[in-house]
Amino acid sequence: MSQYAHPSVLVDTQWLENHLNDPNVRIIEVNISPEPYKNAHIPGAVFWNIFTDLLLPDLKLNLNAIAFERLMARSGITNNTTVIAYGSYPGTGAWIFWLLQVFGHENVKVLNGGYQKWKSEARPLATELSTFASTDYHTRGIDAHLRVLHNEVQASIGRSERVLLDVRTIQEYSGEWFFDQPPKEGQLTGHIPGAVHLEHLLTFNEDGTFKSFKELKNLYDSKGITADKEVFPYCTIGARSGYIWFVLKYLLGYPNVRNYDGSWNEWSRLPDVAIEK
Repeated sequence: MSQYAHPSVLVDTQWLENHLNDPNVRIIEVNISPEPYKNAHIPGAVFWNIFTDLLLPDLKLNLNAIAFERLMARSGITNNTTVIAYGSYPGTGAWIFWLLQVFGHENVKVLNGGYQKWKSEARPLATELSTFASTDYHTRGIDAHLRVLHNEVQASIGRSERVLLDVRTIQEYSGEWFFDQPPKEGQLTGHIPGAVHLEHLLTFNEDGTFKSFKELKNLYDSKGITADKEVFPYCTIGARSGYIWFVLKYLLGYPNVRNYDGSWNEWSRLPDVAIEK
């Protein structure tokens, strides 16, 4: 992992197994349902539900500081705790890295390979619920430099020094799907005009780990997504694009990357914005 621009943001499975009982480390599993967590999870991992803990009913990211403080406090996390994030879906841990950075929690790392690699190596698993004493957590507020809002995205259409990067599936980009299925009544599909398409899953190895620095650089260079440009990744709800923010900024070292966390969920509902298919 040392070839990456900032390798310290990653931990491997052996490191995590060595730190399962470290009181200064808190492991977070993030998923859309508690069932996989109940069946088997990394010992000591606290469960966060994407829909009830991280998103609002309209699927926008919950960026309320009080809600975030309560989530961290109930998870037994202090302002000095090192958080290790993972999920059963590739890239989830890196999205949580972005979210915690937005709220100013600096001590966060991503488990390279996530649950997939941990389980494949027959490392310890647990079924009992992980609970910890509540803490007194305080956030510094939102770091606006890690986000881009829709008005700036709209103003970036057609500007060669900026890249609007669509990291969804080709079915979503082409307008065939809204998220993971055909659109329901009232759901608009397609992509932001001029957006470059590069699906986020192309950044993974088969075992769920990140591809090498050279492979990632070649992947993005091939699409004209270079470090001299400002890059605004987006997806449907800002999670997959938050992951790509992590890849570009921390693995490749791109200096100007901001996540459009409103993403297609917001863009497709805005009045008077252009949509391409």
